[in-house]
Amino acid sequence: MAKYLLLKHYRGAPATVNDVPMDQWTPAEISAHVQYMQDFAARLEETGEFVDSQALAPEGMFVRYDGEGRPPVTDGPFAETKDLIAGWMVIDVDGPERAVELAGELSAAPGAGGRPIHEWLEVRPFLGAAPCITE
Repeated sequence: MAKYLLLKHYRGAPATVNDVPMDQWTPAEISAHVQYMQDFAARLEETGEFVDSQALAPEGMFVRYDGEGRPPVTDGPFAETKDLIAGWMVIDVDGPERAVELAGELSAAPGAGGRPIHEWLEVRPFLGAAPCITE
């Protein structure tokens, strides 16, 4: 089994087919979308392929180390970050073909008007081990 990260991007990828921003959806449309995601995760729990998932809040900031004895430097929030990454799901599947199959299904979550949004999902395999560096 191999773990994959499915990243939900709202911008930064080609436009979805049903490209109505979520802040313009009705409460019923949002509920239907969330229910689809929960049902998808529950089905993967039954097959043992689900690991974890989370939606991300729109606010956030960048943080970096600023030297010994100094507080971390913060900046943000950055609109491009919150606009790009809306949430993620980790799956543990037999290989890349299954990861792509599940991402394709997840991209059919309903949006405005109850129609599938056909959103782009980024599929990234987990690094199994640290890369070996030889000199």
